Amino acid sequence: MYTYRTKGTCSSQILIEMNGDIIEKVQFVGGCTGNTQGVARLAQGRRIDDVIDLLKGIQCRGGTSCPDQLSRALEEIKAQNA
Repeated sequence: MYTYRTKGTCSSQILIEMNGDIIEKVQFVGGCTGNTQGVARLAQGRRIDDVIDLLKGIQCRGGTSCPDQLSRALEEIKAQNA
């Protein structure tokens, strides 16, 4: 499991389980429960590149958002596995 510490959002961490380039599970720690659960479920079963493309750059406050932070976490995972 990969743990990403978020920056600039209400959530403090994102926990991610991968199977190759497929996202198996996403769990946000903190944040707006309904929104983070929705984003997490929508990411499950999708390719990492597809989710990055969908979520990167979404803003809430402070120039980022929980979905944007998920895209940044996925980019880190991708870079580590390159």
